[in-house]
Amino acid sequence: MADKIFIKIPSEIRSIKNVSSRILADLEPHGLDDDHIFDIRLCVDEAVRNAIVHGNKSKKRLSVSIAYSIYPDRVEVEVSDEGAGFDYDNLPDPTTEENIMRNSGRGVLIIRKLMDRVEFRAPGNVVRMVKYLK
Repeated sequence: MADKIFIKIPSEIRSIKNVSSRILADLEPHGLDDDHIFDIRLCVDEAVRNAIVHGNKSKKRLSVSIAYSIYPDRVEVEVSDEGAGFDYDNLPDPTTEENIMRNSGRGVLIIRKLMDRVEFRAPGNVVRMVKYLK
């Protein structure tokens, strides 16, 4: 069983890169290829950004909590915010004609495409992502 590492950050956009950088630094001994590094960084950054902007509504007094574990074959990352959550099963499809030109709304789709497993916990303020390393 891998140790679980916890990070807590304020709801500030400038904190996002610190989270993915720390996780990737801990993954460095696994010798990941560029594709894995890109996928993990993008998805962690997106999940943390969603927690800050959509979950906590950028209220600096609220926190985002990140927990991650690194196993020989995978990394598991859980991001949670203090917001009310969202209906993750009924998100607008960002690939439809009426949504394709919107400036936002693609994060969950990207996370679902790039990670190997994605789970949301009701009421929708926790996302758990798994990426296999091999």
